[in-house]
Amino acid sequence: MFTRRLFLGAISAAALLASGFSASSQDKMYIALISKGFQHQFWQAVKAGADKAAAELGVEVTFEGPDNETMVDRQIDMLSAALAKKPAAIGFAALDSQAAIPLLKQADEAGIPIIAFDSGVDSDIPTATAATDNLAAAALAADKMAELIGGSGKVAIVAHDQTSRTGIDRVEGFQKQVEEKYPDIEIVTVQYGGGDHLKSTEITKSILQANPDLKGIFGANEGSAIGVVNGVREMNRTDVVVIGYDSGAQQKQAIKDGLMAGAITQNPVGIGYETVKAAVAAAKGEPVQKEIDTGFYYYDKNNIDDPEIAAVLYD
Repeated sequence: MFTRRLFLGAISAAALLASGFSASSQDKMYIALISKGFQHQFWQAVKAGADKAAAELGVEVTFEGPDNETMVDRQIDMLSAALAKKPAAIGFAALDSQAAIPLLKQADEAGIPIIAFDSGVDSDIPTATAATDNLAAAALAADKMAELIGGSGKVAIVAHDQTSRTGIDRVEGFQKQVEEKYPDIEIVTVQYGGGDHLKSTEITKSILQANPDLKGIFGANEGSAIGVVNGVREMNRTDVVVIGYDSGAQQKQAIKDGLMAGAITQNPVGIGYETVKAAVAAAKGEPVQKEIDTGFYYYDKNNIDDPEIAAVLYD
């Protein structure tokens, strides 16, 4: 009888896991979230939002990502491992907009909903995407740059990658806005530092050496922007206007110190929260909005302490 009970218990636990419920908590739906990394404070803020939603909705959430945002293969391994656990749904922020598609197809065939967050994929498999409108946000960054350099001159872009949707859209959004609205501004180069602030610092120094008349640089994510600030400071080019993206502690301090003119902030807590909320709804078969716009703002030393802005900045 004891052996039979153990056997039946094992079957019950397996059934719970297979149906997207955690065997450890038994009555909780399990959602797996795989981010682009952990190296930036941005991802910790996304996790905080996900944890908040999980607590409110009574579900179990795991949140993981590779050590840095260049490790596409490591992220694919994490996605594969998450699939093997048969969660109720998966949240996925793709480092490469195409590399994960075969695994996402497997999830789709297994009836596991995918919620893309922060960075989507080149596929219609995700039930929803919770993200910033990066094209519009980068266009706003271009507008601010144009305003600050007087509508003419040479500028550059230091971005994190050219494989993720965030990397592609932020560069494209900035470039397109400049081409369409500011004919007297020239983008002399676009270079990629993998979101690593040390690499982005060296890239910035090289750009400044090659372009002594450069007026501005757009840093397209947290690591890129910090690297740009460091590079400009090390080259003693305080005349160069720096516009950043995201809002970690170092960026906020750079803006307060006058080293960075301003930056776009996303709503990372909102991204995490909306991802879990959509994942739970999709797992239950409830309708989910296809595109979930989590919003963005431009902030500088004049509005950084405004309540509306402060609410979406993170440390």
